[in-house]
Amino acid sequence: MPQGKRFKEALKQVDRDTYYPLAEAVALAKQTATAKFDETIEMHFRLGIDPRHSDQQVRSTVMLPNGTGKSVRILVFAEGEDARVAEAAGADIIADDEVISRIQDGWFEFDAALAVPSMMGKVGKIARVLGPRGLMPNPKAGTVVQPNDIERAIGELQAGRVEFRNDKTGNLHIPVGKASFEQDKLVENAEAVVEAVNRVKPAGVKGTYIRRVTIAATMGPGVRVDLNA
Repeated sequence: MPQGKRFKEALKQVDRDTYYPLAEAVALAKQTATAKFDETIEMHFRLGIDPRHSDQQVRSTVMLPNGTGKSVRILVFAEGEDARVAEAAGADIIADDEVISRIQDGWFEFDAALAVPSMMGKVGKIARVLGPRGLMPNPKAGTVVQPNDIERAIGELQAGRVEFRNDKTGNLHIPVGKASFEQDKLVENAEAVVEAVNRVKPAGVKGTYIRRVTIAATMGPGVRVDLNA
């Protein structure tokens, strides 16, 4: 793919063979975010896992201390009193049978989904359309919640809770904020992400768990991170 002029200029500021301390890497990612919109800063992890094995899957959540900088549209699968609790707690959409039917037909105007256990039978019927988009509620990710936990779960999503899971190649891609964030806030978020990823290292992993980390703006070049610095 041909590189644009703006990307080539950004690339000149980064030594692709150098592993930068986290704070320097964040500064470079911010510096190379020159698009006309507020770019997302993401961390990309190359893990030493074998994603073909069920005991080497990496999936969890992290609370970003300074939020994501993004407004999150939250959908909750709930009925009756649970639906009223979710609505009062700030849910944007209550997924009843009509909404579930719309999702099955390809409607996805929401960013995160929660569900109470009693709804999982219905949610399971649309798992194959929710799953590939990372929207399928899952107990391990804290998105299947008891009715008395709905308010807390919605509050955490609004405050900056991010779910992450490895892809088919054993990589993680986790947002740590926006390019407009102050550097120290991005660093705090990035440190929280690194801690969260380390915390869920699968027991079955042999050798190096985190093989490489890069940080980059949406339209910027990858900056390699030295986690030992």
